[in-house]
Amino acid sequence: MGGFFGAIAKQDVAMDVFFGVDYHSHLGTRRAGMILYDEEEGFQRQIHSIENTPFRTKFEKDMEEFKGNIGMGCISDTDPQPLLVRSHLGLYAISCVGIINNSKELINRYFSDHNHQFMAMSSGRINVTELLSALINQKDDLVSGILYAQEQIEGSATILIMTDNYILAARDKLGRLPVIIGKREDAHCVSFESFAYHKLGYEDCYELGPKEIVKITADDYEILSPAGKDMKICGFLWTYYGYPNSNYEGVNVEIMRYRNGEIMARNDKERGLAQDVDYVCGVPDSGIPHAIGYANESHAKFARPFVKYTPTWPRSFMPANQAMRSQVAKMKQIPVPELIQGKKLLFVDDSIVRGTQLRETVEFLYESGAKEVHMRSACPPIMYGCKYLNFSSSKSEMELLTRSTVQELEGDEGQKHLEEYADANTERGQCMLSAICKKFGFASLGYQSLEGALEAIGIDPEKICTYCWTGKE
Repeated sequence: MGGFFGAIAKQDVAMDVFFGVDYHSHLGTRRAGMILYDEEEGFQRQIHSIENTPFRTKFEKDMEEFKGNIGMGCISDTDPQPLLVRSHLGLYAISCVGIINNSKELINRYFSDHNHQFMAMSSGRINVTELLSALINQKDDLVSGILYAQEQIEGSATILIMTDNYILAARDKLGRLPVIIGKREDAHCVSFESFAYHKLGYEDCYELGPKEIVKITADDYEILSPAGKDMKICGFLWTYYGYPNSNYEGVNVEIMRYRNGEIMARNDKERGLAQDVDYVCGVPDSGIPHAIGYANESHAKFARPFVKYTPTWPRSFMPANQAMRSQVAKMKQIPVPELIQGKKLLFVDDSIVRGTQLRETVEFLYESGAKEVHMRSACPPIMYGCKYLNFSSSKSEMELLTRSTVQELEGDEGQKHLEEYADANTERGQCMLSAICKKFGFASLGYQSLEGALEAIGIDPEKICTYCWTGKE
């Protein structure tokens, strides 16, 4: 994934950009960058790794030098950005969030006349943001170039471009991620997350539609290319990686998660499942609001049988050594024995992807004396790897818990019946649930249904991307 923030004003915006980008740190863990423009100093840019140190600590020293009335920055799980590009379209900075699946094909096409080159990273790969700028530069103006690039790529790209006097914001062609403009006196900003600018004194101004391109200045914003009719916004914004006080398409993340948990509890009650538990619990952090909704609807007690200790190790995957990463994950889980020993616990997690951390959590609970551990996933079974966003680091769909379990049950034949396996009402669906329960030691396992997830989000289902759950575009 990734996030972005930009601001333009009649005064210095360096602090706005610093805090605005920092408030997107939950969306990426690899790199971060900031760029500002000042009439006297010109463009100032820094890019840092944030794999071992949070954004703010890496950029605090840079803030002593940064100044300008226009700037932007990003958090990225992929390549270093923003980039500063000089072309026949002028000098501009560019940043993007998304994924380009046909990058090799596009690069080969670009190389075909032998007159072009790209800077290679140490791995030999080409920065996809540079590729995106190369596509944009094929046209005679930035807007035409963005529209051309959006049509050429397979995947998605939400783009910010900054010149010395304006910012262009372009939402990807099917609106898979949000782009929101905020305003205050003599200033405008653009952001992935609205709460990022609320804390900086901006108020909601305008939410871009799919494919829409908007020019932003200190005084106003101007629509340069209208929104398209079709939208496929990512359903995971609400169930997993959205921040609790974020709003997408008018739907608040925290409220959706409460509603989602309530729907799961309602469905369990109708089926007579997991009615005899001592506590309903959430897997920290984003599983907690789903669990609160489940507890409220089921009238079971909500509790936190373990907490995560994060002051020194906020991210369990930071150490380079796998053994150290596993040990850190264990060290972070601090039990409350009085809430675990001899208890029947029902945990709700935001999702189940590969199941690696989940296995460790369940083992930890049983080792701490739990009598039963029931598990619920707040989203439907993930049957397909996302090809539109960098949501998961899985290199193969067989790394997904569901797909590997299907393979164990039925081999290649099972891969032809994924729709049945994703449905708990079918024989194959029940077989998959039973196999995962046996593998992990769950007393019971349940996934939110597709219908339940869509009901909880509450917007037109045709506007929600469910590819990772259904495989349907």
